[in-house]
Amino acid sequence: LTKNVPMFVCTMAYPTVPCPLHVFEPRYRLMIRRSMETGTKQFGMCISDSQNGFADYGCMLQIRNVHFLPDGRSVVDTIGGKRFRVLRRGMKDGYCTADIEYLEDVKVC
Repeated sequence: LTKNVPMFVCTMAYPTVPCPLHVFEPRYRLMIRRSMETGTKQFGMCISDSQNGFADYGCMLQIRNVHFLPDGRSVVDTIGGKRFRVLRRGMKDGYCTADIEYLEDVKVC
């Protein structure tokens, strides 16, 4: 997943760290539903940036569980995956998307 990756612009996420989310905005409700329906169960998380919309670096989040509430909101249990760099920004149905490349850690001997 490196092209047109859905982006949740909110907070900082880190590899291996749980990131529980309360999703209530219609654009992100749609994004989460699509991530579940397509089977990727992943999206990117970046902090906001006033010049570019969102930061140049972020972390993929893997959806572990979603609890849909009767009013359309949801509580999403995610955990941080790979870090990435944004190559290209886009938009789809109100939420941000990006083409990304994953970052490789330098091994310490």
